Amino acid sequence: MSHQVNAELVASVLKVVVKRGDRVAPEDTLVILESMKMEIPVQAEVTGTVSDIGVNEGDVVTEGDLIAHIEED
Repeated sequence: MSHQVNAELVASVLKVVVKRGDRVAPEDTLVILESMKMEIPVQAEVTGTVSDIGVNEGDVVTEGDLIAHIEED
């Protein structure tokens, strides 16, 4: 089953921490967003493998934009 991770606010992508094929568990950081000079980690909610990253460092995301897909175990 695929789990989609979406942005919850308008922000800049400061750092992409994971890449396709990485294994993640709940609370692992996927990307770090920056909004109003605050760093906001976006974390995995499920255990699985990152199958797609929808952002690059420097991108601007809005609410609902795809950040990553995780194939659940």
